Amino acid sequence: MTTRRAVVVRGGWEGHSPVEATDLFIPFLKENGYEVTVSDTTASYLELEGVDLVVQCVTMSEIEPEHFKGLEAAIRRGTGFAGWHGGIADSFRKNVDYSFITGGQFISHPHGFTDYRVEIVKDHPIVEGIEHFDVHTEQYYVHYDPTNNVLATTTFKSHPDYPWIEGAVMPAVWTRTWGEGNVFVCTVGHKLDDLETPEVRTIIERGLLWASK
Repeated sequence: MTTRRAVVVRGGWEGHSPVEATDLFIPFLKENGYEVTVSDTTASYLELEGVDLVVQCVTMSEIEPEHFKGLEAAIRRGTGFAGWHGGIADSFRKNVDYSFITGGQFISHPHGFTDYRVEIVKDHPIVEGIEHFDVHTEQYYVHYDPTNNVLATTTFKSHPDYPWIEGAVMPAVWTRTWGEGNVFVCTVGHKLDDLETPEVRTIIERGLLWASK
């Protein structure tokens, strides 16, 4: 098997368990032929030449301009970029160019932890064989790019403070391209047992492989 290179970058808000969460997927990457480098700093984005995949779990943090430029250039030339929940969709709130790459930015989870269904809405290898699944976790309300390839959605119920969101349909899993690079985002994944949900685990594992160069 040809060895590919993956860089796992983790940090930011500890509430998303960046170390433990990414540790769930590192064995999978190694089993699929990746040489995995783990980093706790976005300075790693200065050295992405020859890297096939970046897996990021960094929430509510900041990124140095030069680090962002390194990441953007790598994705543009073909390095895959993938992640879940706030580790990719709420990483660098001050950097709107970063959100342009990911195709979405977390705005709110108005119901807190709640029961909701994720509906698969498109045929794609990432979601093959899955029709829908139910979770009890944060339901992400996001601002998103209309050019995303949305694979799964979730529908919001009414909220006493925001009754107008009733029936709002939000993307829960999507892919997109940035230059020559593939980007994969799954908004489910606040806590470790979310990531152990069979459908969520399968979708993320497939998403990592799909995104990779």
